[in-house]
Amino acid sequence: MAQQHTGKLNWQLVLPLVIFHLLALSALFFFTWSGLAIAAVTWVLGTNIGIGMSYHRQLTHRGFHTPKWVEYGMALCATLALEGGPIFWVGVHRLHHQVTDKPGDPHSPRDGAWWSHLGWMLWGSLHNHDPILDRYVPDLKRQRFYRVLSRWHWVPLTTLGFALLFAGVFAQGGSLYRGVSWVLWAIFLRVTIGLHVTWAVNSATHMWGSRRFATRDDSRNNWWVALLSGGEGWHNNHHAHPVSARHGMAWYEVDVNYWGIRLLGFLGLAKKITVQGPDHQPGARPGSATTRILHG
Repeated sequence: MAQQHTGKLNWQLVLPLVIFHLLALSALFFFTWSGLAIAAVTWVLGTNIGIGMSYHRQLTHRGFHTPKWVEYGMALCATLALEGGPIFWVGVHRLHHQVTDKPGDPHSPRDGAWWSHLGWMLWGSLHNHDPILDRYVPDLKRQRFYRVLSRWHWVPLTTLGFALLFAGVFAQGGSLYRGVSWVLWAIFLRVTIGLHVTWAVNSATHMWGSRRFATRDDSRNNWWVALLSGGEGWHNNHHAHPVSARHGMAWYEVDVNYWGIRLLGFLGLAKKITVQGPDHQPGARPGSATTRILHG
């Protein structure tokens, strides 16, 4: 079985998480509008472009293709979310789709709501450099860029943190208060909230919400997770059509990450965008789907 409960707490992960949560709370005492603005920009880079568009829809499911420099740049953005390197993230997610809500699923609520949200990382057997995951990511393992990025995935965020502190203190009109504010808001608070949003995709969208498709798992379409994550919460849609770059399949299902992919397509930077959804044509069989390839 790929994922197991070890019974041993992963202290190497616990201590950083405690520190990040405490410093995230302290950010509330160092508010600046510029810090909030930088946090918003880095949220888009790390959570929307990085996790949603790159790690998930491009690297995991290959829902669209881009030039390598775009692909690598978006993967670099994903490391700003501090959710691990691409080999670990993609490997875990591909494993999740293989055994969704079955024994071995890395983070199924059937093993407990807390387990699916965070417990699987604190007590689970899978870790950032687990060789078990290698079989799920041969495409990434062949590329030196992803091997290096997976090993040093924490470096971009650390570099950004020191750069923000330096710029906030020494730029024109700067101060120590501003530098600390920028770091607390754009690094610690933003990352902590982003982690819980991604974890909510693992937990909440397999417990609460509606089901458009009768999939063989517990996936749900959860509107509030979708709004927070940029569209990742339309999870039942996604599990029914995992290759689709579009997760929102109705006009009211806001899918910001898909809009970003379409923007890349209009700019000539994304090709072969796979769009799947229910077939509403007259005479279509129940449960049948349509597939379109945009900018092919």
